[in-house]
Amino acid sequence: MLKPYATQPDQSRGRRFCEAMSTFRSPFQRDRDRIIHSSAFRRLKHKTQVFIEHEGDYYRTRLTHSIEVAQVARTLAGALGLNTELAEAIALAHDLGHPPFGHTGEDALCDLMAPYGGFDHNAQALRIVTRLERHYADFDGLNLTWETLEGIAKHNGPVADARGAPLKGDALPYALVECNALFDLELHGYASAEAQVAAIADDIAYNHHDLHDGLRSGLFTENDLMELPITGPAFRDVDRLYPGLEPMRRRHEALRRVFGVMVEDVLLVAGTRLGPADLQSAQDIRDLNLTIIRFSDRLFRELKVIRQFLFTRMYRAPSVVAMRMQVTGVVRDLFPLFMEQPRHLPTEWRRDVDAAQSETELARIVADYVSGMTDRFAIQEHARLVRGEDAGPVRYL
Repeated sequence: MLKPYATQPDQSRGRRFCEAMSTFRSPFQRDRDRIIHSSAFRRLKHKTQVFIEHEGDYYRTRLTHSIEVAQVARTLAGALGLNTELAEAIALAHDLGHPPFGHTGEDALCDLMAPYGGFDHNAQALRIVTRLERHYADFDGLNLTWETLEGIAKHNGPVADARGAPLKGDALPYALVECNALFDLELHGYASAEAQVAAIADDIAYNHHDLHDGLRSGLFTENDLMELPITGPAFRDVDRLYPGLEPMRRRHEALRRVFGVMVEDVLLVAGTRLGPADLQSAQDIRDLNLTIIRFSDRLFRELKVIRQFLFTRMYRAPSVVAMRMQVTGVVRDLFPLFMEQPRHLPTEWRRDVDAAQSETELARIVADYVSGMTDRFAIQEHARLVRGEDAGPVRYL
């Protein structure tokens, strides 16, 4: 039973291209299904979360991260009486625009695209779902509902002021501007509660699984986590209940408690805020002009301590930094090569290249192509085109 302030399927603002309603799926279920079946979603399987895709089969990839975010989003949305299908769709789509090699690849593309309007993975996700997925006879993109597009654009909050000026940076990402011109996403306002759920689910998922992956990598130990807030009490609770538990079970039991602490904190804060408020529609949530789905101030401070620990011991660990420097070179070499010799782009991209009327338009096509690459494909193409090696599987070590 949806709460009055949940996004109601029959009140959707619709799609850019009109389609007949499904007889067995809500509009947001259809959005979710189209995202799951998209090419961009499948490619997330071989895109970096923290560790480069070929470094180990047990680490999270961008795909497994997105699935975990969607699971958390469904749990939170269901407990709060929100629309689980919309929250799930936004969660599944939130990282579609990530280039190969995670934030390292994004940083490289940002620098390369600086003369051409920049690069932003959130905006690129919109470009993918409105333009680059070309499978349907009647339209480019996935023709998602306004509510799902809004959630992709603004799940972390407004991106522009009432005059349309960017809240961060010198300009709005061009991909976001293009999408907004087609379908006004009200960039100055807050998004639905479901979009806010997807955003906090992202935080919960990566705070949890980065601890898992960091332990598995050996970059830090359980004893290190015993000294931190949230994780320390979780391990002590497990030791009290299960003295002498074998290490892997001890680790899992402790980190599932960390996960539970974050989820329960969000539900408590949201329930406290939503309960007394007289909210009768999804628009009422937007009109509050604040993030209502969030961590408590206390837990947020404690999570900052954990994030600083992860930043120092994991994200900036010498072995991780060394690998990132290598893969950054892949992106930095491929982009100018395709700019200078666009004939190396696949045949299906040639029409767009031929239609490009400026260097900026060409650069944006090249950015679309490079950002869509998986880690392994980018490494293989770099070996073939830059290093002159065979196109077979290559370990970039």
